Amino acid sequence: MTAWTPDILGDEFEQLTLPLGSDAEGDVVATLVRALPTPPQPEPTGWDRLVQRLRGRPVPVPTRDLADVDVLYIHGWSDYFFQKRLARFWAGRGARFFALDLRKYGRSLREGQTPGYIADLTAYDEDIAAALDAIRDGAASGRRLVLLGHSTGGLILSLWATRHPGRAAAVILNAPWLEFQLGPVRQAIAPMVGWGARVRPLDAVPQVDLGFYTRAQAEAADPDDPVEVNLAWRPEYSMPVHTGWLHAILAGHAKVAAGLAIDAPVCVLLSARTAVPTRWSEELTHADSVLVVDDIARAALKLGPSVTVERIDGALHDVFLSRHDAREDAYRRLDRWVTGWAASARGSRG
Repeated sequence: MTAWTPDILGDEFEQLTLPLGSDAEGDVVATLVRALPTPPQPEPTGWDRLVQRLRGRPVPVPTRDLADVDVLYIHGWSDYFFQKRLARFWAGRGARFFALDLRKYGRSLREGQTPGYIADLTAYDEDIAAALDAIRDGAASGRRLVLLGHSTGGLILSLWATRHPGRAAAVILNAPWLEFQLGPVRQAIAPMVGWGARVRPLDAVPQVDLGFYTRAQAEAADPDDPVEVNLAWRPEYSMPVHTGWLHAILAGHAKVAAGLAIDAPVCVLLSARTAVPTRWSEELTHADSVLVVDDIARAALKLGPSVTVERIDGALHDVFLSRHDAREDAYRRLDRWVTGWAASARGSRG
């Protein structure tokens, strides 16, 4: 394992390369990113409290109630980790925040590799195991693990949590890709895709991406909360989809449809609406233009016995990249759920 080095996100972050052996395309690695600890915020003074009350605003109370928590974030398809504010949300509450760029994505993509390609989602167990080993290295025992996944990352972590009961203390999913966009035809096309995966796994699957989701994010961007994106790692148009990869995704969707058994509380954050991106319209900046969110909401109820679904009006596919009001709503709901979860966990420990 190599040493931690400065990350492209700046002074608040470091990265660690995780060697995973090699395949037909060369050396395979994953990359773990960590947010450096945030100094504790001082308690508000009496004057601060008085001024805030006179202004009719709530008095912020610093909290480090997640000091024993490690958060592991996994990105979606055609994606990588770049959401600084999401890391700050957790670090500000005392948690240690980590994000994993999976093999052949983002920081982990090497020349000559097929971006994002995997033939079996269980292969990511190696990436996650290497990340967890690095996270635990030198850490005190008894720390709680919170899994946080977006889109395809949400599917990957949901399946992982089911295969590894007792490992996660909570699972938080941001628009997880739990069902194919053409859910009713998934079973019909699965055999054909499976045959293609066996015969020509690297054949490209036809797809239509007009770049509208990327444009929607750009138009929804808040100059007071800037986000910088590396278009080489998160291209304007989605990375090519290959038959072998699609087969792996459909197999994951089938497992969700059959019912998973995540034994930790699950929170699912979703947009309230889907907008079909056949042509550009302002509606695409206020809805999920990637997934059919009603189908995802139904599928989420099959993840385990304790699932909360939060529907956010005006949110994009990545709810934390939405316009200001929807984005703030997403963070409020996340904060509310995490606060309740943390309080419940403290109560159960006596």
